[in-house]
Amino acid sequence: MQVDINCDMGESFGLYRMGDDAAIMPFITQANVACGFHGSDPNHMRRTVALAKQHGVKVGAHVSLPDLAGFGRREMKIDRQEMANIILYQIGALNSFLKLEGLALCHLKPHGALYGMAARQEHIAEAVADAAAVYGVPVTGMTGTLHEEVYIRRGVGLMPEFFADLDYDDDGELIITREHVAVAPELAASRAVTAVRDGILTTVGGKRLPVRAETICIHSDTPNAVKISMAVNAALSRLDAA
Repeated sequence: MQVDINCDMGESFGLYRMGDDAAIMPFITQANVACGFHGSDPNHMRRTVALAKQHGVKVGAHVSLPDLAGFGRREMKIDRQEMANIILYQIGALNSFLKLEGLALCHLKPHGALYGMAARQEHIAEAVADAAAVYGVPVTGMTGTLHEEVYIRRGVGLMPEFFADLDYDDDGELIITREHVAVAPELAASRAVTAVRDGILTTVGGKRLPVRAETICIHSDTPNAVKISMAVNAALSRLDAA
């Protein structure tokens, strides 16, 4: 496909299960693997990396604020150096399992509240870029925000993404909730096609705003994530074949 499909994965913790990674993996091209600060643990990280290798899926580090209890969806006050250190710590953990499987780290993607903070707070975006520069990998983010401004200026690169299973407000910002609700697979697929083909997103208020999408995100903790991944994959495959 001309566009990637990425999914946040490996977010189970201990005996607690989050998402069906095995069922979703065949329908994506990029796995954002949780690194232990919002979800995952050594066992789940290793299993998710092995699963990605089995399906030929590229692996990125899905890094978070240190908020396991809140699943990384609560904002925190952290300075640039500490934030960069927190991110590097998480990448180091995941990178051990990548080396074990003979895989390379392909990208970096902030999770939840960290993603939103990096879009608005320059010192946080700079911290993300600081960490990405160490590994020489691009960062997944949103155009028209500090993601684009900082990551491109810093030379680490931006992978513009669109969220097929989340809503956008009338300013074009993501509406991030503590828990994701089910989304009709046909709606998610239609959103993805419109973003890729037409460069347009539709907000909750009905506004049509410009968007650039080189990778489409779905979330493994959305209740019907498997059906969404199948629908988005099929729709983008048809678009690519047209």
